[in-house]
Amino acid sequence: MQDTEINGPKSRGEGVVADALLQKCLSQNIRITPQRQIIIKVIEESEDHPDVDQLYQRAVQIDNTISIATVYRTVKLLEEAGVIERLEFGDGRARYEESGEHHEHLVDIETGEVIEFYDEPLERMKEEIANRMGYELVDHRLELFVRKKKTS
Repeated sequence: MQDTEINGPKSRGEGVVADALLQKCLSQNIRITPQRQIIIKVIEESEDHPDVDQLYQRAVQIDNTISIATVYRTVKLLEEAGVIERLEFGDGRARYEESGEHHEHLVDIETGEVIEFYDEPLERMKEEIANRMGYELVDHRLELFVRKKKTS
């Protein structure tokens, strides 16, 4: 599986990536153990949307004493604290990304590629629809499931 970003929030400069998620965790008073710090670093440095197994595989490359149970507990803790978000793309796997700038996801149903995008006219349209129906938009999530067009 490959993930791509278009105007996505993870296009940060080198050196800026490390520690932003850790700082969010500290601001939420999450106790940071050495193993949690590694898992946090793995999440933060991920350019894709990894599931727990992928996080575990990456973390044990850094510290082979980290257990899958530790990864599950850490992910649950970070999700409950609101510093990471759980994503469901209909493939039976919960995937995760750092909470942050709003964006949408385009998911290629044939390749599994996930493309992050932000589209201002789309954002305005969602607000307009809610207003027209007598509501105030407070939150939303949009995933577009697509396949490449066949060329003739």
